[in-house]
Amino acid sequence: MKQVLLNNLLAKNQHSLAVLGLGLTGASCVRFLLSKGLQATLFDSREQVTVPSDFSHLNLHLGEQALTKLKEFSLIVLSPGFPRAHPMVQAAIAAGSKVVGDIELFALEANAPVVAITGSNGKSTVTSLLGEMAKACGKNVAVGGNIGVPALDLLATNIDLYVLELSSFQLESTESLHCVAATVLNLSEDHMDRYPSYDAYCETKHKIYKHAINCIYNADDALTYPKITASKASFGIHSSADFNYEANSNNLCQNDKLLVNSCDLAMVGEHNYANVLAAFALANASGLNLEGCAQAAKNYQGLEHRCQLLRRIDDVAWINDSKATNLGATLAAIDGLSSSAKHLWLIAGGDSKNADLSSLSNVQQKITGIVAFGKDKTLFEKLHPEVKLVEHLADAVAYCKTKAQAGDYVLLSPCCASLDMYKNYMARGEHFQELVGQL
Repeated sequence: MKQVLLNNLLAKNQHSLAVLGLGLTGASCVRFLLSKGLQATLFDSREQVTVPSDFSHLNLHLGEQALTKLKEFSLIVLSPGFPRAHPMVQAAIAAGSKVVGDIELFALEANAPVVAITGSNGKSTVTSLLGEMAKACGKNVAVGGNIGVPALDLLATNIDLYVLELSSFQLESTESLHCVAATVLNLSEDHMDRYPSYDAYCETKHKIYKHAINCIYNADDALTYPKITASKASFGIHSSADFNYEANSNNLCQNDKLLVNSCDLAMVGEHNYANVLAAFALANASGLNLEGCAQAAKNYQGLEHRCQLLRRIDDVAWINDSKATNLGATLAAIDGLSSSAKHLWLIAGGDSKNADLSSLSNVQQKITGIVAFGKDKTLFEKLHPEVKLVEHLADAVAYCKTKAQAGDYVLLSPCCASLDMYKNYMARGEHFQELVGQL
């Protein structure tokens, strides 16, 4: 049935088909359409784009002015990096164009169960961990989406399970995704430069639940609770949940049944224990054997730039959490690590993306001091009594080296995007790792 819907959609629009945005995901959309024998007209708002050689025969329009032609096309495949709210996209919709994203095409083509994961923070960790759990259970699993391989490039006939990380940008243009299990891990302000309100951002995230058989939500975050009637299961650290954490024993449990002890995990911090519980809940909803999943959880080393312990120097732990590009991620890192640290020194700053960072002051008792750098460093001045403003990350590392003592943690968890000073959060994290390596 899904294949019929896809074929009808593409056949109806085969002579009036456009792809907007030629990044990694956009290119995967073009190749998917070519595999169906369809040639799309390509658009990108940039004036210069390196086009893959296998696209050289396709019509290409570059620059903002070229986007006025979009309304001439009946079907537009939109890359997630390009806002659906862009005036030219909205003009095309008003003129009758249908706008879909890569996940909509994937949803109409995939022939194996799909698990989908979104949230403000922890998506990549849960997605990759669940992929490892499925492998440990003998499944031929394909993992990707907003992490690693674009969803359309994962499509194959021999897949047992798809595990997808989805961003709010991808969910904006998705209507037909039917998941065996779906989750919103947590919600906090992010991408406020793209959404008119926090409510609009949250509503977009909740689209993941729309056709899900099993909805997995965070008992510690009421904003993640599904509003639809479906089978539900919860995970949580501080609240009563189906998948829960017993702080006294350090046990992660399904109800009162032991899954794994947190001391056996390579990842540290309560926020990471929540991620592991979410992965177990999704695995259970997907029919995976939880004993096999437990072994995978013990073996899992975590991802780079996500509360990654780089090294200990004179018993001072230096932790790279460069992936924390919003307030929620930084708060999670602080909450998860502060109980283990004698003193916690926070390095933060970058591009705040117009987010309200004032909630950081609510956890000031857990932080010894903040060292802020980057474009919006002054936003941190009033959030803690001990704030040091510096120009560069190297200055922040040097300052923390003089302040931190045995038993302390120095945490790079920027609370901001990196693009004011770096190509991406990975480049920022790699620079931090290099600086720490030189200490």
